[in-house]
Amino acid sequence: MKENIIATKTFDFALIIVNLFISLKKENEFIISKQILRSATSLGANVEEAIAAQSRKDFVHKMAIASKEARETKYWLRLLDKSNLTTISMTNYLIEIEHIINIITKIIKTSQEANTK
Repeated sequence: MKENIIATKTFDFALIIVNLFISLKKENEFIISKQILRSATSLGANVEEAIAAQSRKDFVHKMAIASKEARETKYWLRLLDKSNLTTISMTNYLIEIEHIINIITKIIKTSQEANTK
């Protein structure tokens, strides 16, 4: 069976965000860390739901939700990056979420184009 790259990337990203959440809690950052945890883990869950979609339209819908969660995650990471709430660098997290957003966007566009053919 062929590996699903976006499912793997979003699962791995969720794992690193869980670890980031734990580190942020140690720095007494509780508000934004919870938001990031929710959106980043929801991102992967929506990708998994998309994989089990009942139709192409359902697939695109679930991937669109995943895209929104990814963009929300990026927002919270940027907010942490620009604030003085933590000493943890957000650079690698921001790079990875940008890759994920690009992949999901491409998947959605390709799936929508296949619907018009």
